[in-house]
Amino acid sequence: MSNVRHFLDVDRLDTATLRRILDGAVTIKKNRPAYANLLAGKTLALIFEKPSTRTRVSFEVGMRQLGGNVLVLKPDDMQLGRGETIGDTARVLSRYVDAVMVRTTGEERVHELAAHASIPIINGLTDQTHPCQIMADLMTFEEHRGPIEGRVVAWTGDCNNVAVSWAHAAVRFGFEIRLACPPQYAAPPALLAWAKAEGKGRVVVTESPEDAVRGAECVITDAWASMHNTDDVDERTATLAPYQVNEALMGLAHPEALFMHCLPAHRGEEVTDGVIDGRHSVVWDEAENRLHAQKAILAWCMDALV
Repeated sequence: MSNVRHFLDVDRLDTATLRRILDGAVTIKKNRPAYANLLAGKTLALIFEKPSTRTRVSFEVGMRQLGGNVLVLKPDDMQLGRGETIGDTARVLSRYVDAVMVRTTGEERVHELAAHASIPIINGLTDQTHPCQIMADLMTFEEHRGPIEGRVVAWTGDCNNVAVSWAHAAVRFGFEIRLACPPQYAAPPALLAWAKAEGKGRVVVTESPEDAVRGAECVITDAWASMHNTDDVDERTATLAPYQVNEALMGLAHPEALFMHCLPAHRGEEVTDGVIDGRHSVVWDEAENRLHAQKAILAWCMDALV
């Protein structure tokens, strides 16, 4: 299946391919009518083992705007990894549809699907990474500030799946990401070792949100307790409280810094109203660009990206 174009993680694709997808997203966004039949006759299966708003709506609307069809599958609708092996599910779906987007728990489930599928598999989110989100984020930054290469981006909070994908992007696109995280929720050693070995971009680790944000051109955070880490909400909230993105913290960033959040936001926790609704915030452009970035991912996976 080596000739199949899977979109599994940012670190699994080279810079040229990722840049092609980003450029395609910009083109598709600017001229939507020209791509109305790009994937006509194609069907995308959406597998949701985790709930979703933006992923569900953006993939479904995006596929339909490209002229294709969509089939939504939830855990109760199928036998994935329960009454049937993941590999067998991949083999069966490969006979019915043209691509699969899966939003699930462990990264290994996505990779197992890809290993046995003869159609593209797209990682819509796992507990470890969120590559589709980062493609939309990169697109949003470059829309507002131009090429991201050589820039400084700050993350504050726990080093979750979004942060990991941002680190992958820093290496692939040659910018600096500063990860401000408490020791309990620090970047995985394997991620830092990979970044160092790749030798491009820069991943900086600190426990200080102030040090991370100072002079940064983009500041990013995420909810402290998400769908896969709700067992210790009180502990996480107490530990991460100093990492809140508020007006004082944003004041340390570059004067024209952007603020991003993948949403949903817990206002008053990881971010204040004054920041998410303020002049630095581009979160709504960021959310919209999930649609356009994923159109380009779909087109690339199905070898239709012009």
